Amino acid sequence: MMSAWRHVKDAKPSQSDCNARAARFGRLRTEVIAMQIAVYGAGYLGTVLSACLADFGTPIVCCDPAPEKIASLKQGHIPFYEKNLEEIIRRNVRSGRLTYSTEIEAQVARSQVIYLAQDDPNQTEAIAAQLAASALPGSLLLICTPAPVGTATRIALKICSLGYDLAVVAHPISLTEGCAVEDFNWPDRLLFGTSSPEAVSTLKIIYRALVMRGTPVIVTNRETAELVREAATAFIATKISFINEMAALCEHVNADALDLSLALGLDKRIAPRCLQAGVGLGGSFVESDIASLTALAQRKGVQLQMLAAAQAVSQQHAERTMRKIAEVMPTLRDKRVGLLGLAVKPHTSSVAGSASVALARQLVENGAMVRAYDPFAMMHAERELEQVVSFCDSAYMAAEGVDALILATGWPEFRSLDFARMKSLLRRPLIVDTKNLLDSERLRGMGFEYMGIGRGHA
Repeated sequence: MMSAWRHVKDAKPSQSDCNARAARFGRLRTEVIAMQIAVYGAGYLGTVLSACLADFGTPIVCCDPAPEKIASLKQGHIPFYEKNLEEIIRRNVRSGRLTYSTEIEAQVARSQVIYLAQDDPNQTEAIAAQLAASALPGSLLLICTPAPVGTATRIALKICSLGYDLAVVAHPISLTEGCAVEDFNWPDRLLFGTSSPEAVSTLKIIYRALVMRGTPVIVTNRETAELVREAATAFIATKISFINEMAALCEHVNADALDLSLALGLDKRIAPRCLQAGVGLGGSFVESDIASLTALAQRKGVQLQMLAAAQAVSQQHAERTMRKIAEVMPTLRDKRVGLLGLAVKPHTSSVAGSASVALARQLVENGAMVRAYDPFAMMHAERELEQVVSFCDSAYMAAEGVDALILATGWPEFRSLDFARMKSLLRRPLIVDTKNLLDSERLRGMGFEYMGIGRGHA
């Protein structure tokens, strides 16, 4: 690829060649700007998807039957925090590229491409049929909702039986809470489950910025595209469970899980992402993806032994975290515990599947009085932990008078806390760092009892 590009540059194309390329780019830009796209769903997936698509320069309307969601988004109020998302929404709403509507039928009827992107997969097939009834003949229906394998094909057959002319494409989009915008703009691949060359051509126009950058485009059948998403989730679960088992071993052989993760991640065969020891799995669609994949395998008579083992290890590791706390606090009865972080990951307000929230519940069940703080996830965590924990306005308030401070979500700002002040607030200077985020040597030098995950005796 590089040598071909150099050859083109060295060839010094003629003015007519340059004019032809400019004309092609101009036509491409005109095509995408003229294309109307509707995104069904104003939850996490639909909100992120519609904003990022609009940032490509394409007119986008985000539709949802819930008037309160649409009214809030029209006013620029996002019901969750996601790094950089609010700025993108405001920019595209101001430019007129991004609009919000409850008039689903009318918006779908004028759109050439429809993204089905609600968070809940339970009504996917019924909603798809409703959208098809209003859609233009020959338009594209992209199934982005994380639905089980076989969903897109069932939708295509149902739509065909109803007499509607739509191309149904399985189009899983991998977004990670905390870096969803980055994941969308710099994807590892574009995955299209379709046999229609026309659908692929249209999608390449929509994603022209990514295609021109060299993002790999994989075209396969619908079932494979759907299976890729679930298999990727299962593989990540296995990877996390593996490093957590290694972290447990580290504690018995005076090894350091942080250095182990770094060294393994630099191996090109392994890669660093999702290779950090912690309290276990978490994320909006992790449990549903794994449950769906497990159910599919069971129906087909296939045993997924590695996946079952990964789930078991994840559960055991969460329990081991509680045992580690018990090593330094033999009883939690009537003890005060500060909890820093409730979000499933940093840079998001999502607590869906949050290991931190699960840890808070376990602490309370064991008799502890928990004081918790998170920079962005408090509102969402209150729904999960109402009347279970006390919520604080700052990390320092969460630390005041507690017998132990547990760092449960790896927010970067926790690194820059004033730990001298923290020490003066704590009843006992004990820090349990479940993310290995903090400088253990510095804290121990300040007189803290520091406990990380898989840090040996360092």
